Amino acid sequence: MRILSTTNEQELSTAVTASQSVAIALGNFDGVHRGHQIVLEQVVKFANQADPKPQPAVVSFNPHPRTFFTGQPQPLLTPLSEKIEQLEAVGIEQLVLLPFTQALAKLSPRQFVESILVNKLQAKLISVGQDFRFGYQRQGTVKDLHTLGQEFGITVAITDLIQTDTERISSSRIRQALLSGNLPRANHLLGRPYCLMGTVVTGQKLGRTLGFPTANLALPDDKLWPQFGVYAGWVTLSAVNNPIPAVINLGDRPTVNGQAPSAEVHLLNWSGDLYGQSLRVDLHFYLRPEQKFANLNQLKDQIQADCDRARILLA
Repeated sequence: MRILSTTNEQELSTAVTASQSVAIALGNFDGVHRGHQIVLEQVVKFANQADPKPQPAVVSFNPHPRTFFTGQPQPLLTPLSEKIEQLEAVGIEQLVLLPFTQALAKLSPRQFVESILVNKLQAKLISVGQDFRFGYQRQGTVKDLHTLGQEFGITVAITDLIQTDTERISSSRIRQALLSGNLPRANHLLGRPYCLMGTVVTGQKLGRTLGFPTANLALPDDKLWPQFGVYAGWVTLSAVNNPIPAVINLGDRPTVNGQAPSAEVHLLNWSGDLYGQSLRVDLHFYLRPEQKFANLNQLKDQIQADCDRARILLA
């Protein structure tokens, strides 16, 4: 995938390939959940049918607009590396990260469409969800976008809000489910298991002394941590063909007076050196909340029970 990321809006005009137009899905797409995927599929379908073929692309913002306006980091369901993987999986070929600056925030809806989407990106299609808002103080609606599209000769595809049997699919609802430990709900809304991706780094090596060696996973700083506790899931290694069942502990490790949150992964029925390797961990089951045990023997017994239960659930 081609990534265009600039530090100021003026650089965008020189970064974009002028010889090829684009079909754009416009939004943040944090999580690339089931609702997002329908918006993205509109872009890929249009690009495949058009002649000449525009490049299927996503236009998003960096930093997240909420981070810009609040000054507080926005924990993400899919940090950039994960988002790229998910976008590629549905056929997106280019990701344009617009620098969310004061100048960009002040653009009126018309200025945003004309300056960015028409003049710089040569958009032929714009695909958005029904609740998409844009321009200064989010004044632009999808109706405004459709009107501007007609004026500039751009097809605008508007996707209805996607519902499950009981609720609308949204990134905020997925975050709420993860933070409350409701993994089945989060995975259902995502359309796949919630994923942790990171590099194995050196830890305290306490698990090894207990007979349960763990890989200490360094996650991106902006990754949303689900509720602390113990999970069962599958680990993907580049050097191994099939996913490996695992027990994952997320939290402060209160029994051993942990100083900072850690993600520790114990692979079942597997051994080897993982230091420096990149792991993908898909969380399938929430086993229990984090606990503080009176001694290491109690902790060891509980880890064994967690592993036994995980083997049954992942069988």
